[in-house]
Amino acid sequence: MSPAERRAGVSLAAIFALRMLGLFLILPVFAVHASGMPGGDDVALVGMAIGAYGLTQAFLQIPFGAASDRFGRKPVIVFGLILFIVGSVVAALAHDVQTVLVGRVLQGAGAISAAVTALAADLTRDQHRTKVMAMIGSSIGLVFALSMVAAPLLYSVIGMSGLFWLTAVLAAAAIATVLFVVPAAPPVPRAIGRFAEVLGNGQLMRLNFGVFALHLMQTSMWVLVPAGLVAAGLPMAEHWKVYLPAVLLSFVVMVPAVIMAEKKAAMKQVFNAAIVLLLVVQAGLYLAGSGMWPLACLLTLFFVAFNVLEATQPSWISRVAPAHAKGTALGVYNTLQSIGLFLGGALGGWLVKHVGPSAVPLLGAGMAVIWLILAAGMTPPPVRRVATA
Repeated sequence: MSPAERRAGVSLAAIFALRMLGLFLILPVFAVHASGMPGGDDVALVGMAIGAYGLTQAFLQIPFGAASDRFGRKPVIVFGLILFIVGSVVAALAHDVQTVLVGRVLQGAGAISAAVTALAADLTRDQHRTKVMAMIGSSIGLVFALSMVAAPLLYSVIGMSGLFWLTAVLAAAAIATVLFVVPAAPPVPRAIGRFAEVLGNGQLMRLNFGVFALHLMQTSMWVLVPAGLVAAGLPMAEHWKVYLPAVLLSFVVMVPAVIMAEKKAAMKQVFNAAIVLLLVVQAGLYLAGSGMWPLACLLTLFFVAFNVLEATQPSWISRVAPAHAKGTALGVYNTLQSIGLFLGGALGGWLVKHVGPSAVPLLGAGMAVIWLILAAGMTPPPVRRVATA
């Protein structure tokens, strides 16, 4: 990669990481904290406060992506981060769960994922794009593991209000990164991408189903995994001892896989292998029960597949989508991602309650099989080698 591409990858991954850390930090601690707040006795309301950002993101990813096609990537990203800061401040000042819910809705309204990934596509050549997407996708896994470790410690020092103030500060740092660190975006056609072009493209829609299935599996797994680790004798406060090594070990495997996908023109083979690995993980969860080591190994394999797919799918979309509709295409992609996140938790909880825990990995396995069938007929994305600007 050129110095400009490396700078773009690192800075855009930092923007993602700063924002996602703000979203993840409350996950391990809010349910316990909310029990002492007005409205905290309503478990459904507490759950909605935790997950509300996903719903607003699902509604706004497409408008933000299309706006970035029309008005430029950086202005849209900055506007979304400002909304995120406003939501963080509202939540920091909240004295009841209902106000926290409002703050989380506003946080999710800053739906910048499509604009950030579209900017990454603008700033990188095709043959290096998957590496940059890998930086961005991997930052999510790292930040998730970091939040599991840091949140209980930070909460004990600065409290829940302090965590929300910290998220506002992190978002302000992300704005500074957009304005002063991310390289200037090249000129792109400023026209609103037509949805018909995106929704009528079979390649794009298969990739959209893939990200929906991936994130549905991800959130449905977390209905089972924490309880499984507790049943295996690991207290909740020590779950990071499993999550952090799993994420770090997954990078050791993911990086060579992404390099092979690029250098050996093996994108489709690596992509399909990652889907097969997801199927193996779901089968393992169905068969392994709640043993500590089986769960740790399965989580590691899951993060390998997750990180490979998080790197390759946005890169693939950016190559297939029309140049004037990249933001729109990535908006649709991120909308399906957000819907998958929401439905994974909702369906996972419903299945555990009404059918039993074993139904959750069966759902994931079914999604993986459908995805594998759809992916088998996909055409590998073209690689257009162009000179560095």
